[in-house]
Amino acid sequence: MSGVAPAPTERQLRRWRGYLADERVEASLYLQLAERKTGEEREILLGLADAEKRHEAHWLELLGDRVGRPRAGSLRTRLLVLLAQRFGSVFVLALAQRAEARSPYDDDADATDQMAADERIHGEVLRGLAARGRERLSGTFRAAVFGANDGLVSNLALVLGVGATGVDPKTVLFTGVAGLLAGALSMGAGEFVSVRSQRELLAASHPDPEADAALPHLDVDANELALVYRARGETPDEAAEHARRTFARLAAADPALATGSIETVGDQHEAVGSPWRAATSSFLFFASGAIIPVLPYLFGATGLLAVVIAAVLVGVALLGTGAVVGLLSGASPLLRALRQLGIGFGAAAATYLLGLLFGAAGI
Repeated sequence: MSGVAPAPTERQLRRWRGYLADERVEASLYLQLAERKTGEEREILLGLADAEKRHEAHWLELLGDRVGRPRAGSLRTRLLVLLAQRFGSVFVLALAQRAEARSPYDDDADATDQMAADERIHGEVLRGLAARGRERLSGTFRAAVFGANDGLVSNLALVLGVGATGVDPKTVLFTGVAGLLAGALSMGAGEFVSVRSQRELLAASHPDPEADAALPHLDVDANELALVYRARGETPDEAAEHARRTFARLAAADPALATGSIETVGDQHEAVGSPWRAATSSFLFFASGAIIPVLPYLFGATGLLAVVIAAVLVGVALLGTGAVVGLLSGASPLLRALRQLGIGFGAAAATYLLGLLFGAAGI
């Protein structure tokens, strides 16, 4: 009888049933995400779903005929499934990555070492998929988050600082609108210059297309083409081999068809984007944030009431932009949201106190 395993306690059974429910929901999450993907990413997510089903089988074996009524799984995982059904975005992958990193299997004797290792690796797989998604996020989306945040903080500080001096509410309103327009125009102009300059730099670095015409007439032995590749950062051996392959292609085909032999990394102008589009986006994103602190004054609020309403509205918006920044960077959304809130309110509080001092001094 010594070889018979003791009967599991009711506490163990509840824990196993919870794990079983979580594994089923996680498998559903990966299947939901896979439906919105194609190619390699779809195969990776389906592979994760298969792994969760192996874990599910482990808990089913332990439970035997004591599985009981189906459970719903953790609220967090069910929420992720709901988000995956609606969006299937990089944000869901980032949140799922964090969930996998906090697996309880490391400290549970009833889970195998392989299962604990699986969960740890799943977190890294999701980290890689989320990183792919972050790279695909357009610059416009990033500009939306950071531009709106700049508008929120700068105009809240301006409105509170001016309002604290005790001036007429209309003056505060006009100041806020002026700050909105000045900041949005400045952001738009700066983005236009930045993107336009970047496109000009790329154009200056792009190889001269007429240089290809000279390739068939180069001395193969002297091989000055290798100097081109060395100038682009290749080692002497890499440059020589690169040039040899280029001449081999030229020898094997009609030189007239061998255009593009002096390879480039591709046309990057599309990745940089249009300066006008970038300028317009920055203007609108900044303005969308900067209008929020002005709203109470637009609707007739004055004094402390306007300050409180503006602070609450901006606080909610800062928490939202901070959470998005956290997801984009792979960090904790909550911590980044609180950090964003603290920085924004810190700047606003400083200007509000300065306004009070100036108002008391009659400046």
